[in-house]
Amino acid sequence: MQCPVCHSDSKVLDTRWLEEENTIRRRRECIKCGKRFITYEKIETKPLIVIKKSGRKELFDESKALKGLAKACEKRPISFEQLQQLVRDVEKELKGQYTEVPVHLIGETIMHRLMDMDEVAYVRFASVYKEFDDVQTFIREIEVMKERK
Repeated sequence: MQCPVCHSDSKVLDTRWLEEENTIRRRRECIKCGKRFITYEKIETKPLIVIKKSGRKELFDESKALKGLAKACEKRPISFEQLQQLVRDVEKELKGQYTEVPVHLIGETIMHRLMDMDEVAYVRFASVYKEFDDVQTFIREIEVMKERK
């Protein structure tokens, strides 16, 4: 890496892995002028492609998943940071298995994790995701949830 001041070679003083950002941070020093600077190396990953019900494809959008979860978790004891972590974990899990994933698999993965966090939020999310249209559907879903526990 060349120095941004004199364009001579530099040496690495310190390297740190920033796991949340999937990035390597390096502190460097110019061999010639002594200027210190920091560089970041980001590991390039392929984006997760979502296959919608209509067959249309789009990039996974964390904010869409968070929006739905925030509604389901309204007035529940779940922090926004917990929801962000849930979405990141789901994205990471699915990226490890797929490059293109059907939207229903994302919803099911989120529901599975949400069930362990908060049962009321789970039922709320499931009612929208699975398009419940009557009380009997709610009751059946609660029975399924009880069996899983």
